[in-house]
Amino acid sequence: MIRALSLAALMIFILLPLAQAVMLSFTATVAGDGVAEGAIGLMNYAKVLAAPELRASMVNSAIYVLLNVGLCIALGLPAAYALARYRFVGDRHFLLAILVFRLTPPVVLSLPIFILFSKLGLVNSPVGIALVHCLFNLPVAIWILESFIRAVPRALDETAFLDGHSGPSFFFRHLIPVIAPGIGVAAFFCFIFSWVEVVFARILTVTAGKPITMAINAMFGFQTDIGMVMAMTCLSLLPGVAMIWFVRNHIARGFTLRA
Repeated sequence: MIRALSLAALMIFILLPLAQAVMLSFTATVAGDGVAEGAIGLMNYAKVLAAPELRASMVNSAIYVLLNVGLCIALGLPAAYALARYRFVGDRHFLLAILVFRLTPPVVLSLPIFILFSKLGLVNSPVGIALVHCLFNLPVAIWILESFIRAVPRALDETAFLDGHSGPSFFFRHLIPVIAPGIGVAAFFCFIFSWVEVVFARILTVTAGKPITMAINAMFGFQTDIGMVMAMTCLSLLPGVAMIWFVRNHIARGFTLRA
């Protein structure tokens, strides 16, 4: 009984702000265009989808998040395989070092990264945000994938190479299907960390290329349309929910295998 009450209290604590945000997203908080204040409907979502800058921010976020996840998996998989299968001086220290780098506060590196990216022409571009997010998310991807590859018996590698498979063939036809849950877990964390990040999004998008996080921040002003802000917030949650839905089986299997 106590356990059930505790679980219910926790769910209420977590879901209550979200429920309020969803209700406000369907409520007109600013009167206008024949809509009275307090009216219920889809007017806030219609205004969000009619705003070109808000639509552009959704596209920008989708571009840099997908680029970030793709780069992290493509670069992290061979790096994780090397750390899991080969021994060299400082291999464990290297893995620890990249994890420590991930713990570095982003604001510490914001100025050097801005100067470097401005010289390379990557400011105000989703590609620039994707690259800097990859810099911080790649250690997480390597750490997760390395632990999954280490759990795979070396006999799989040896059998594949004896059968005449090349390195790429072994990766795509044998290793990746076996560690698919680990790839799902790594992709999930890279997606979430990139989607909600705001420090580099603010610094690297001064005039253009703004993602959803900065678009929502820009909606606050002297007279803020809270209903419209909540509608944009709810729309920003949909990709994360979709990501969880599509990789839910891999995530569950991944954490079970890690346990």
